[in-house]
Amino acid sequence: MRLQHKITWIGWLLWLCIGSLQAAVPVADDGAAARALLEKALGYYHDQGDKAFAAFSRQGEFVDHDRYVFVVDTRGVMLASGGPSSVLIGRDVSEVLGPDLRKAFKDALKTPEANGIQQAEYRWQNWADGKIERKRVYFQRIGERILAVGYYLPRASAEQAKALLERTATALSSDQPGTLKAINALQGGFLEDDLYVFVVDLDSGRYLAHGTNLRLLNTDFSKVKDPQGKPVGEPMLALMARQDQGEYDYRWKNPVTGKTEDKHAYLRKVGNLLVAVGYYSP
Repeated sequence: MRLQHKITWIGWLLWLCIGSLQAAVPVADDGAAARALLEKALGYYHDQGDKAFAAFSRQGEFVDHDRYVFVVDTRGVMLASGGPSSVLIGRDVSEVLGPDLRKAFKDALKTPEANGIQQAEYRWQNWADGKIERKRVYFQRIGERILAVGYYLPRASAEQAKALLERTATALSSDQPGTLKAINALQGGFLEDDLYVFVVDLDSGRYLAHGTNLRLLNTDFSKVKDPQGKPVGEPMLALMARQDQGEYDYRWKNPVTGKTEDKHAYLRKVGNLLVAVGYYSP
């Protein structure tokens, strides 16, 4: 029961820590900054003990942009927080969460304290936009206290984009109508973080599916240009007229950050369909 209780509250505290965060710097820097902030907090706690909670809970050296330190005890009581969860200090924040999050931390909570800082990554709802996105937290147990710093991962990798393209191509080959419907449902499976699928009918040149913007459905893909006026649709269609797969670089709005960023798209021909997935870089 004790392990189950730990799993329960740590999932809840992660929601408190990262649910409202928005990334302000590139992912690699964000991760390094989060870990560095936790290491700083651990050193301060080593010197000050529970007296450190006052410093952790005010706007100061333990708040770094949208990253902040928070502390809970093994019973699930919030002891300190420099973020929105500060309103829950002194309260039991335990809550039963879904099996995915419990499983993600079951093994981590068995790790000996002497093993130092641990981290976990999982998929969770971003309470700012309602989407299911990736989260990561760094944490360490010190006796009956858990010190942690978390952050939100806004950008998927090239490998993840290729994997989503492969899954989509396979799904379209086995059930084209069902897959197009699923893509246009704008839900999980074909929408992951800032990755999404779009599909164009190569015969008509029109969108059949789009993972984030249903207003594009049935519009002429050949007319699409990026915000700087660079053609996007026409060169992709020309590429697919010559070969069965390819890649194309352009600028496009990232649905997670809301900013126009560089995008590298992977293209695949599936029957008479152009299927594409691209990843962003700032």
